[in-house]
Amino acid sequence: MPVAPSSLPSSPSRGAFLLMLASGFAGLGYQIVWTQQSALWLGHEGAAVLAVVTAFFGGLALGALLLGQRIERSAQPARWYAACEAVIGLWSLALAVLMAPVSAALLGFTGAQPSAAWQSGVAFVGTFLLLLPATVAMGATLPAMERVLALHRPLPQGDSAPAPIAALYATNTLGALLGVLAAAFWLVPEFGLVRTATLCATLNVVCALVALGWRAGAGPVSSPSVDAPPWQPQALLAATGLLGIAYEVLVVRVISQVTENTVYTFALLLAVYLVGTALGAAAYQRWLVDRPGQDADRLRDRLLALLAAACLVGSASLWAAEWLRDAVQQTLGGGMAAALAAEATLAAASFALPTLMMGAVFSHLSLQARAAGIGFGRALGVNTLGAAAAPWVFGVGLLPAFGAKAALLVVVLGILALSLWRGWRAPATWAVVAAAAGLALWAPPLVFVDVPEGGRIVSYREGAMAAVSVVEDADGVLRLRIDNRQQEGSSATRLADARQAWLPLLLHPAPRRALFLGLGTGVTASSAAEDPTLQVEAVELLPEVIAASALFAPDVAAGERSPSTPPRLQVVAADARRFVRTSTARYDVIVSDNFHPARSGSGALYTVEHFAAVQARLAEGGVFCQWLPLHQMDADTLRSIVQAFIAVYPGGAALLATNSLQTPVLGLVARQGGGRFDLGRLRGRLADPALRPRLAELGLADDFALLGGWVAGPRALARLAGDAPLNTDDRPVVAYRAPRITYAPDSLPRDRLLALLSELDVAPDELFDAGPDRAWLPRLAAYWAARDQFLAAGREVRPSADVQAMLAQVREPLLAVLRTSADFSPAYDPLLRMAMVWSRSDAAAARALLDELQRLRPVPPAQSASSPQAVATRR
Repeated sequence: MPVAPSSLPSSPSRGAFLLMLASGFAGLGYQIVWTQQSALWLGHEGAAVLAVVTAFFGGLALGALLLGQRIERSAQPARWYAACEAVIGLWSLALAVLMAPVSAALLGFTGAQPSAAWQSGVAFVGTFLLLLPATVAMGATLPAMERVLALHRPLPQGDSAPAPIAALYATNTLGALLGVLAAAFWLVPEFGLVRTATLCATLNVVCALVALGWRAGAGPVSSPSVDAPPWQPQALLAATGLLGIAYEVLVVRVISQVTENTVYTFALLLAVYLVGTALGAAAYQRWLVDRPGQDADRLRDRLLALLAAACLVGSASLWAAEWLRDAVQQTLGGGMAAALAAEATLAAASFALPTLMMGAVFSHLSLQARAAGIGFGRALGVNTLGAAAAPWVFGVGLLPAFGAKAALLVVVLGILALSLWRGWRAPATWAVVAAAAGLALWAPPLVFVDVPEGGRIVSYREGAMAAVSVVEDADGVLRLRIDNRQQEGSSATRLADARQAWLPLLLHPAPRRALFLGLGTGVTASSAAEDPTLQVEAVELLPEVIAASALFAPDVAAGERSPSTPPRLQVVAADARRFVRTSTARYDVIVSDNFHPARSGSGALYTVEHFAAVQARLAEGGVFCQWLPLHQMDADTLRSIVQAFIAVYPGGAALLATNSLQTPVLGLVARQGGGRFDLGRLRGRLADPALRPRLAELGLADDFALLGGWVAGPRALARLAGDAPLNTDDRPVVAYRAPRITYAPDSLPRDRLLALLSELDVAPDELFDAGPDRAWLPRLAAYWAARDQFLAAGREVRPSADVQAMLAQVREPLLAVLRTSADFSPAYDPLLRMAMVWSRSDAAAARALLDELQRLRPVPPAQSASSPQAVATRR
């Protein structure tokens, strides 16, 4: 509600810290909102993400540097503060309108396949200019408030006392902490990005109104000269900004290998970082400011030594991260709260002491800079400039080149190097050096890869955004992982991965160009390229995944390195959302990988806006298939994704990739322009002589195998979605809902699949135009019913190497399935195989089973070498 001018406090002494709290809250709220919005449009590639972060920091630094000096000379800094808060609030409201069109223009400048330099340049310059009015004003708010308080703290002799910089900084940082937690756990999931930004803008406007009501201070204050400031305090501030954010970047990357990497993970890490910094500044204000007889240089060296020691201790805790995580979860008994508590504990172990010292060091260096004639705005500006460079120097440069351990030790030694010569005479300094040398020589690399017993690490690549590994188990099965947590496929899932390419490809009568969003092991895209008439493009965010795919599908990596080998496959290292928006090509088939919905950034690939962008890339009659990992999502997450899908494709339907109960994958399928599939043309694709051998290997040799996976038509999908909230760019409900089942699974994938099937139904004529073959459609409906029966029976089966024991479990359930549909080969074939084995030990029982199979499914001997008659003849 509006604030009446008469109710505004007339003096800043009572309200300054409350305003700093509110301003900090809004500032971090904006950072979360704008970073997410920018990534949605500009991409999640390392270059784009780091460019956005740099642009935000750069604007803050520019505001502190450019406006700080003018504020220092002003007799009315409260008006400067009010103006800054008003600009922040009003410009953030303008961004609600400007963000989408300006970002779309930046996409056009970027292009579909830009170089890293061009992409980062466009992202940085564009974002920097777009956010500039707000970020410049943000950078000046803290210096302005510092000056306001200085003017209102008169000394007996008539001068003004220095403002409590550390206390202001601590309060502002505490507000930022509250902003992070509120945005991640409440505001964004409940109200969306734009409304969250609007709330923050309201806080800024209220702060401006309050400040405008303040009376003038004690009078003009002599501002320190900043025309020729000493270089040393500024160099120290810039260096500590660089090394402090570098430590944060490196620790987050290491911890990401043992956490779930959700939106909550990063919110907790940032929250602990902020609370430690706030407490450090508050402790400095309480116990270290203005101590009698204090040597400022000696205290600085001690604080730097303590900061180096704290970073070393925090780094050392990372080697125990897995043990600490498991210990907390076991102590608290599991569940989402326990998982989040474990991630918060990891953050506290690595961040608490270092950030405590960072807050104290920044406060002390700022006071030393002021004593040397450097205004607080300039001090804050050079510190922020150093922070802006940290992600590039350490995240892009040192980390991929030398590993996390070496980069963290560079941070520790870099902090020690900032001490003056006499600081190196202290035994504590050399103790830190010795401990760092010990870690360098004897500690293993900070690499977390779960290796099964008898297995080995085949490949490990540390990239700017993630660590990608390939692990081989004792059976020779290779598995691809991102940050050790997210499995991207294995050599044991080649059949299922290949089916995820061919099922949508076979639904198009004559595809000539296909696009695959997401690469994984590369098996899906490379399998599609086996079609001699098809040109295939695949888009993968992480270059390290493309390189690792050579171990699973050598042609993929070869295609990425040289577009002419093989000629039908091209791999592009790019963000899938950005590529779809910037490409001008049209595709007959687009297949989107089953992205883990809980991983940070993946939820954006399930939004209405992304589905609409995909639709724009489909050629006339084109087919889009979005695969969903049912084993990694709960029912509410699925409903929101389906709701977003049918908002763009109201005629969409759904099918299963395989009959797996352990890792069920559901495909949402739609055609450009809608309409039913032509059954005759689908059968024509299956009859293509060039494809039949490969399709037989994939179990797609007949029309039942191709069409037998359908589980829902348009009406069933609409019922499934119900009133679930849409997953949109502005309200990313999937990103905030999906982590719950990741942290605390409440059921088995098989149970979730069967519960889903019980809600769904499909009528053949809803999906297919059978023409003269309408009499065949009831057989297809019976096949679907048999499939559901088959999956339900599979839930009760317990695998056994004993053929007779297995047959005793499955004989009657599978025969019951065949009585529903004799065409259902997944029930027929295993019974036939077991009968063949059984015939060697119990001929009579085998004969009885073969007779029953013959009765249910009579097949002339000449048509099947594995028919019951053929088996009986061989016996």
